[in-house]
Amino acid sequence: MNRRYRKTIIAGNWKMNKTASEGKALLDEIKQSVGKIKWCEVVCCVPFVDIPMALRALKDTRIAVGAQNMHHEASGAYTGEVSAAMLKDLGVKYVIIGHSERREYFGETDELVNKKVLAALEAGLHPIVCVGERLEQRDMGITHELIAMQVKAALAGVPQDKVRKMVIAYEPIWAIGTGRTATAEQANEICELIRATIRKMYGARTARAVTIQYGGSMNAKNASELLAQPDVDGGLIGGASLKAPDFTAIVEAANQ
Repeated sequence: MNRRYRKTIIAGNWKMNKTASEGKALLDEIKQSVGKIKWCEVVCCVPFVDIPMALRALKDTRIAVGAQNMHHEASGAYTGEVSAAMLKDLGVKYVIIGHSERREYFGETDELVNKKVLAALEAGLHPIVCVGERLEQRDMGITHELIAMQVKAALAGVPQDKVRKMVIAYEPIWAIGTGRTATAEQANEICELIRATIRKMYGARTARAVTIQYGGSMNAKNASELLAQPDVDGGLIGGASLKAPDFTAIVEAANQ
């Protein structure tokens, strides 16, 4: 982490978990343990149906609410979809874009991710853009080229003054839900690569202001080591965000 230049952000991604009543119980527990946040921003990215509940539950706290997806069009005949303007109007601050599960299970492409990024920024949301490689791609030695390409594609057409509103999350696909985690050095290597890619596109000042998270099975045990790396500015937390004690431990590690 480097708080001198950029914000540290811990974002929980609940995925398709927790009914509204279950989610409220979890948020009530998180509020009690994470109430005195000082050095980092905390975000809970909840399912669409939980957003109104989360906004009410977190109204008088410093914990922000995020969505897990959105459509790139402003409106139209897209049954079952939600637009950036709808999220913004509710009071949502962040939205996850291009998560590996969206790419793998729903066929989201780099081009679609870019459209969503532009739409989110236009609506005033802060995109958390996910990039990452599969195990076979890492074994082929193309991780650096692939990640750089994903970053460039996501940022295509994004004005320099809006880049700082974005968060990039490096999520090695081979480390999500598998119990495997990149070493702190491996995580920092790719986060540093992401920052270098942004530097080539927008310059050093902009690059050092962008928050870059690690999103591959960060948990209560490894958070401190990962967050101690100079280019790891937070975490996109999956399973551990569903357990208040674990999520709290990660936030506390980011608050050191």
